[in-house]
Amino acid sequence: MSIDSSASGLTENVTTSDVEASPIVVKSGAAKLFAVLRVVTGFIFLWAAIDKTFGLHYSTVSEKAWVNGGSPAKGFLGSIDQGPFASMFNNMAGNVVVDVLFILGMFAVGVAVIAGVAMKISAVSGAIIMAMMWLAEWPLAQTNGAGEPTGSTNPLIDYHIIYALVLFALVAVAAGKTWGLGNVWEKLPIVKDQKWMH
Repeated sequence: MSIDSSASGLTENVTTSDVEASPIVVKSGAAKLFAVLRVVTGFIFLWAAIDKTFGLHYSTVSEKAWVNGGSPAKGFLGSIDQGPFASMFNNMAGNVVVDVLFILGMFAVGVAVIAGVAMKISAVSGAIIMAMMWLAEWPLAQTNGAGEPTGSTNPLIDYHIIYALVLFALVAVAAGKTWGLGNVWEKLPIVKDQKWMH
């Protein structure tokens, strides 16, 4: 299919393969709202990494902080006792490689999303982390291994799914370009020709 453009008496044929898909353009007010959503979503990831690393007494006490020799993922993974993947996640608890991947992943996604850079990579990485946590918590289970209620409020959709979808929505509306470094990032020589890095 071609598009005929006859401005100034000139005809130019442009095929649909020449037209590059671009993010949805949002108006100023919406763009600012998405920018705020981007920053707070990034902060969720970043805060989890900071708290697990330094033990700021929110979800992690200082004695169990990574800097004090604690395992960032051990408490969570070691306590899983429901769902078909419970034993797999239990076996991962306390593994140094798992700890490093978890902290670096949460930290990198958090910083990148707050800054508005590498949004596609961050969305995929963040969604993988959220999917793994969803599988670990297994919200389909109504009771845990001891027969006690799990507290799951929805068998399919929980905050892990919402966070993953938000990351992809932020990519779709190019949220990194408003109050972020998205435009600067995309002009870097190593990035500009690599659309998957935007």
